[in-house]
Amino acid sequence: MDMRAAGSALPVVMTIAGFDPTGGAGVSGDLKTIAAHNCYGVAVVTSLAVQSTSALLGRHDVSAAVVSEQIQALAEDMPLAAVKIGMLGSAANVEAVAAAIEKYAPPFVVLDPVFRSTSGAELLDADGVEALRAQLLPRVTVITPNIDEAARLTGQTIGSIEQMRAAAAALHAAYGVRVIITGGHLEKPQDVYYDGDNYSVFAGDRIPSENTHGTGCAFSSAIAANLALGKSLPDAIVLAKAYVTTAIEKGYALGRGHGLLNHLYRLQGSTQARPVVVTEMTESHTAGHR
Repeated sequence: MDMRAAGSALPVVMTIAGFDPTGGAGVSGDLKTIAAHNCYGVAVVTSLAVQSTSALLGRHDVSAAVVSEQIQALAEDMPLAAVKIGMLGSAANVEAVAAAIEKYAPPFVVLDPVFRSTSGAELLDADGVEALRAQLLPRVTVITPNIDEAARLTGQTIGSIEQMRAAAAALHAAYGVRVIITGGHLEKPQDVYYDGDNYSVFAGDRIPSENTHGTGCAFSSAIAANLALGKSLPDAIVLAKAYVTTAIEKGYALGRGHGLLNHLYRLQGSTQARPVVVTEMTESHTAGHR
């Protein structure tokens, strides 16, 4: 399916997320990631964060009506090849976004279920999480929770590859969605993907760097961009993981907290991304771990 804008070679990718003034995460980081993949990014802001690299000092959620108006203005103006959803802030915003996804039916929707900031501040309350479960999770293509987010969605303890597989299976069974659980905090960074039939484990290099602010946002928006470019979902995941790993390696040690990714490292002549090792396992081979 060719979802390129008329008269343009660039597929349009929408990000629906909060605004991070550091430029590392949220819509500001997503737009750079989308541009780095030669797509055209448009943004719907759900919340304005008062944030530095070390702390979330406050936030001001946008009303659900304004979120809906932003989506409508863009979705009725240009063809959307993919949508990435990040921080939503409130149950009302979750409901507004779910209704918009139902109405406009973009071909690919990537959901990064953001519940807490790195510093531990709540970004979606209990009502918002329940709205996410009931209204949004069943409508998306793939979800990209980290281990903590997957644990909250499933109620399971997750600390190993086997437990990541079990959680991915539980999420697929509950919502019919494909799942990639990111394990960046494991001793060796490995992600587990489950499509309902088979598991894949994606292993990358551990980069000795603190420049990791916004990695989850970049990963999910890179998957959306690669889907918009016509890649299969497994290939999009491999390419997104390689992109984020290299963006960490080439990152900027700015601020007093975690430094920032170099989303645009390719513009500086760094086109060689870090390799990703993929191990595929069938349902029968992993049945003993579930």
